[in-house]
Amino acid sequence: MQILNDIRAIIFDLDGTLVDSMWIWKQIDIDFLGKRNIDFPEDLQKEIEGMSFTETATYFINRFKLEEPLEVIQKEWNEMAKTFYGSQIKLKDQVMPLIEFASQNDIKLGIGTSNSRELLYEVIEAHGIKHYFDSMRTSCEVDKGKPSPDIFLKVAEDLDIHPSQCLVFEDTHAGVIAAKRAGMRVIAVYDELSEPYIDDIKRDADMFIYSFKELK
Repeated sequence: MQILNDIRAIIFDLDGTLVDSMWIWKQIDIDFLGKRNIDFPEDLQKEIEGMSFTETATYFINRFKLEEPLEVIQKEWNEMAKTFYGSQIKLKDQVMPLIEFASQNDIKLGIGTSNSRELLYEVIEAHGIKHYFDSMRTSCEVDKGKPSPDIFLKVAEDLDIHPSQCLVFEDTHAGVIAAKRAGMRVIAVYDELSEPYIDDIKRDADMFIYSFKELK
């Protein structure tokens, strides 16, 4: 693949990039808030974009004046999403040929996600692809979530690859900015949930694709 010239590592975001899962989170947020008789705000998805699992729970506590401890909220989200991640969420179309190509050509693979480690492992193991990845990190393991570059820099450190030789795949604007701030090249992958911000994503990414099958 020509796009991988001079690339020694590929780092994937998880939700909306490696797996087709962003669609469930809006419904989880609606259901979670509905149980507490709170209306779902239309600006919520953009407000929490790129936040780590911990940062998002903290945001919910502060914005919606929740009394539950942070760990209780995170546990509830994990339980609400676990069935989806274990049995219903699919890999993004045509991402496997890229993973296999990288594996066969000594290109290291990593994941840098804002999701929880529990759900990351749930979906990766469900698809039998855990063995392909040399590093899998969540934003809860670094100081700040996206758009800060911390998560991608941590994965690059794990892989022992200089950021300039890393290529990131992301679907959100916050993720694209994080990758660029890390000094990495970034290809943005279309996801319906990011449609309202597609112009910003296209402007800031090195390349934009609607499907992995576009890669040659």
